[in-house]
Amino acid sequence: MSELKKKINYTVACVNEFAKKFEITSKEAFQYLEKYKGILFLKEHYEIEHTLSLEDAIEDLSRVCRANGGEY
Repeated sequence: MSELKKKINYTVACVNEFAKKFEITSKEAFQYLEKYKGILFLKEHYEIEHTLSLEDAIEDLSRVCRANGGEY
């Protein structure tokens, strides 16, 4: 599997887990993460984040988004 495909699959998994945790749709989760720089964070820190549990990654995403004006 190509590195790009791995990054895409990981991002999709994080978006879906974020949606589950905060009881929103995957589309809403993606839009939220895009707006509050969570997707950018995943892109920039993939090498470290993908070694963590999804639970830890979701906590990191939540922290980043709150720091950028988000509520979750």
